[in-house]
Amino acid sequence: MSENDQPSTLVRRPIVLLTGMSGAGLLTALKEFEDLGYESVDNLRLGMVRELVDVSKGAQPLAIAIDTRNPNFSIPEVLAIYTDLKADPSLWPRLLFLDCSDEALQRRFTETRRRHPLAVDRPVTDGIRREREMLWALRDEADQVIDTSMLSMHDLRRIIGGSYNFAHDLGLTIFVTSFAYRQGLPREADLVFDVRFLANPYWDPSLRGQTGQEPGVAEYIKKDEDYQSFMDHLSSFLLPLLPRYQQEGKSYLTIAFGCTGGRHRSVFIAEECGTFLAGKGYIVAIGHRDMDRQKAKG
Repeated sequence: MSENDQPSTLVRRPIVLLTGMSGAGLLTALKEFEDLGYESVDNLRLGMVRELVDVSKGAQPLAIAIDTRNPNFSIPEVLAIYTDLKADPSLWPRLLFLDCSDEALQRRFTETRRRHPLAVDRPVTDGIRREREMLWALRDEADQVIDTSMLSMHDLRRIIGGSYNFAHDLGLTIFVTSFAYRQGLPREADLVFDVRFLANPYWDPSLRGQTGQEPGVAEYIKKDEDYQSFMDHLSSFLLPLLPRYQQEGKSYLTIAFGCTGGRHRSVFIAEECGTFLAGKGYIVAIGHRDMDRQKAKG
């Protein structure tokens, strides 16, 4: 992140415009912003956004959810508002887009029996398709896109908490996550590392039911003759790379480690990597996408 692109102890007031697909977790995200000390406003009419920013100028950070529930929702107007906010030198505006796969959205609407805002009298799939067609331009302009398809509410709140807590000078915010290859790659990942080459604790019956967060699994993996070499190479790769991302203005970076079942090797390496980077002064959040899924080889 460049010096002109980030707030420093709130010298520039953070303003987050939160939008995205219905069912992707907008209300959960807004609640997290509220817990972080933001003034949080849901479903505000577009014509009132600039007025709200001006009226509350100098107060706490502001998070505003704007989505297709809004009767006057307009992509060009949202982008015009965002452009106007970016032109104000006293503000540090961010456009955050929450995305989700069509399958996951359909499942969520079915399970909660909620109506999709764009499919009141139509199948949910029609509303999802129509909304995605509407929002692609907004997604393309977003500063950050968070795909919640495989995230729990806790995971989403942890990512937002790590990325938007402006009580201090953030610099580059890093999210380190583990995942299971059998569940697919994390779509939000910037860097992906395959750690399936490491010795697999799954084959030790005493460790099979544990996770990579437990000491027995950690010791098992550390005994692999290639473990330390991999960690040394990983650190020598990441440390020169991260400042370059900052110089290019990147605010958020997601590093993902994958193994077969997402419970043992990837979890342990993600924990080790996250702890290491935090020790180097980076703001780090750690998550484990598939660790709590059914026990699998991994």
